[in-house]
Amino acid sequence: MKGKKLASSLIAVLMLTGVLAACSSKNNESGNAPAASGTPGTAANTGGVDTSKEAKLVYYLWGSEGVANKAILAEINKKLKADLNASIEVKYIDWPDTATKYPLLFASGEKFDLSHASPGAPVSYFTLASEGALVDITDMLDKVAPKLKAEIPASVWENTKYKGRIYGVPSLYSEYTPTGYAYRSDLLKKYGMDKISSIDDMVKYMDNVVANESFPPINGKAEDAQNMYRMLVDTTDMWLNAPGISSTELNLVTKSPEDYKTVFHPAFTQEFEDWAVKMREWADKGYWSKDVLSATLGGKDNFRAANSAGYLTHAQDWIGQYGADMKAQPESDPYFFTFAEANKKIKRKMGVDNSTVISTNSANPERSLMVIEKFMTDESYYNLIQYGIEGKQYVMDNGVRKNPPGYNEKTDAGGFSAWSLRNDKFVVPSDTENPIRNSLYAEWDKVAIDDPYNGFSFDPSNVSTEIAAISNVNSQLGIQLMLGKTSKDPKAAVADYREQLKKAGVDKVIAEVEKQLAEFVPVN
Repeated sequence: MKGKKLASSLIAVLMLTGVLAACSSKNNESGNAPAASGTPGTAANTGGVDTSKEAKLVYYLWGSEGVANKAILAEINKKLKADLNASIEVKYIDWPDTATKYPLLFASGEKFDLSHASPGAPVSYFTLASEGALVDITDMLDKVAPKLKAEIPASVWENTKYKGRIYGVPSLYSEYTPTGYAYRSDLLKKYGMDKISSIDDMVKYMDNVVANESFPPINGKAEDAQNMYRMLVDTTDMWLNAPGISSTELNLVTKSPEDYKTVFHPAFTQEFEDWAVKMREWADKGYWSKDVLSATLGGKDNFRAANSAGYLTHAQDWIGQYGADMKAQPESDPYFFTFAEANKKIKRKMGVDNSTVISTNSANPERSLMVIEKFMTDESYYNLIQYGIEGKQYVMDNGVRKNPPGYNEKTDAGGFSAWSLRNDKFVVPSDTENPIRNSLYAEWDKVAIDDPYNGFSFDPSNVSTEIAAISNVNSQLGIQLMLGKTSKDPKAAVADYREQLKKAGVDKVIAEVEKQLAEFVPVN
């Protein structure tokens, strides 16, 4: 790829993710039909770009292939052939493999064209940009995709820039993903409660569940340790996640948005020790199963099987899964306790959080950008990539998407995890989505804060050994502490954890993060 620097940086990421993987589980504005001659790919109808030669593009997406995806893709490719003399082949990186295969995609030198990217991905968007893995599309936009450039506000483009240049196309989808607890409102009312808006309320609800039901309040698995850690961070003062250690484990934080250049590990605070004691108390009270560390079924699955009174997730997942939850448990009408809300720490998601990028190994970067433009500015393309074929994957009923009559999930289900191509202008609500979405997001729009690290790309190469060692500590003792499952008394276990972090090199990592942050200015 672009020299040894890219490979070495990504190998450092792979070292880290390898440890983790081993330890955890409507206006239709198309107007782009071929010219009257009917000849696809002429420069005259593609903004001056020569498309006389067919371009076969490879597009990497996360997730697995739906049973109807090939049929949907065939419809997409019919349109692309006519409009751009192009076609796409979608290749999938399944969810359990993203931590290792996504970095490897860029480190291996594989020839492909398009991919999802994000600052929070196993290898950051900004790291990929800084290492020369992504095509600089800044100057290409005016010539190749002027409609796309105009569609996305200048402020959103600004958030995608690395050293003043644009390396990805950001989404135009409004969403919030704060962590929280989805819980049964039917049980809440049974216990004489109105809602859960604090940890004390949550404890009251969970105590009632333990006393009155045959299932626990949170019947999940080891991955819930990270959600418990999120609860600690989100409910403590103005603590915010900081870079340096992956946010999929017990990561570094800053004490407030204003102090973003100073970071620390919560393990060395009294709040962390108190939380570890609380987690032991919760485990002993039966808030989750005794075999949580070895359990294979997640909280959401147990919730739907009537084996849990709630599950830990993020807000957008709760909203999107509402219909499936209600179908499985019609009386449950799950509510959501957002951990960060009381302390006013709901963070805006920037468009760059879900971006589409073009690999520098692409033989057709211009055509790739034109394809992105089609998906994000032409409603007919948008509906296909986001919803499938009308009449087969969905039907419209009073402005709401529903499954068509006779729909069979085993034969008709399809869809692509193309979040980075979403555009609010074309979004159609689904009958499975919680109707509270728009009003809730409108409220959060008023109080949301910016992530102070937006635009920051941490280079882990100087501390890759230390980061891998810290991840190993987190995957063992860190998880046990957050689920109250340490063999020692929690205070003694915290002391061990602190000692192990020191030996692993946490101070060196903190120093490196602060060194790189010294000259950084947020791009919000």
